[in-house]
Amino acid sequence: MVTRRTFLGTATAAGATTLLGGNVLPVARAGTSPSNTAGQRPARDAIRAVNADTRRNYAALKAGLVNHLSPVIVVQNDHRGGLYSLVSNGRVLESLHPVDEIYELAKSVAHLPLGIFTVIAPNLPKQIPAFQSARIDPHDLDMVAFKGPADGWIQPLQDVSATINTARRQLDEARLPPGLQQSCANILDRSREFIAHATRSRSFDMNSFEDYSGSVYPYIRTNMYWASKVQIEGVSDIMTRWRGQLGDNAWKGLYVVVFTIWTTSSLNQNSLIIKKFMDPAQADSHLIDISTAELPAKPIPVALDNVARIVQDNIAAEMIFCTDTKLADTLKGPDELLSGEILRLLGRAPGGQDRPC
Repeated sequence: MVTRRTFLGTATAAGATTLLGGNVLPVARAGTSPSNTAGQRPARDAIRAVNADTRRNYAALKAGLVNHLSPVIVVQNDHRGGLYSLVSNGRVLESLHPVDEIYELAKSVAHLPLGIFTVIAPNLPKQIPAFQSARIDPHDLDMVAFKGPADGWIQPLQDVSATINTARRQLDEARLPPGLQQSCANILDRSREFIAHATRSRSFDMNSFEDYSGSVYPYIRTNMYWASKVQIEGVSDIMTRWRGQLGDNAWKGLYVVVFTIWTTSSLNQNSLIIKKFMDPAQADSHLIDISTAELPAKPIPVALDNVARIVQDNIAAEMIFCTDTKLADTLKGPDELLSGEILRLLGRAPGGQDRPC
């Protein structure tokens, strides 16, 4: 789980020392030998006990603070445009998908080239077209095409075609907006044609797939337009309604946590829209994007845990590092507290200069 801050710290003249880090095995410094005196282990354990107390009390403060966080919006990105939950004082006031299902339908069809790729990828020929030689990593391709030449892809691809056929027969009954309906029809039709040709000839290569994917690109862009349009409308509506429900004073202190997988975490679509509705003075610090390998099964407790850490660290930072605003900002922000000291020791301090201890 990603958090903005995973420990508190204390500064000395020589730098910052971790308080809330995990247990660390003793390591002998260069040119020294570990001491084996009888009192060393109890003494070091006594020092670790200081950290254990801090960790325990830190967790207790966080657990209590969770029930006083308000307001918080938690967003879990998903195939329906995002599950939005409004939380006040640890209690969920409302949870819903605000985006019209046109979003899901437009993206479902637009994903077809990716769906076909995932079937044929293990059997891709490892010959990279000349025009792609600067953009495709041969080692990546070698790993993706792990099966090599074989025909195990034919039946799975025919199964995809059967799903496409069903969707195409019923497309008119879905009553999509005319422009979206036509782009979906074109993507479905050209996808069927690619599959039919590949399975009939029992062959494909990068060139034939890219001829297909290039031919549906304009229609994918149309689907992207419709998905973006309804997402903006749906998120705008719920943010406007919740702001009216909470009032402007409460809204100024709003925290928003957006969960997304790493591959969609930069310029995440929900965050882009939400930021327009937040207090401009708070948006940069109160909009928290959390990228994960897998979206959490229980996003609200995870989100509140992160917000509680952020809120208590905001106050702790100013009180602990009252004589060093730069280090206080580090504790309050996403940077690792030791990062500045490590950069200095590596000779990479800001501006390219070492600063004295």
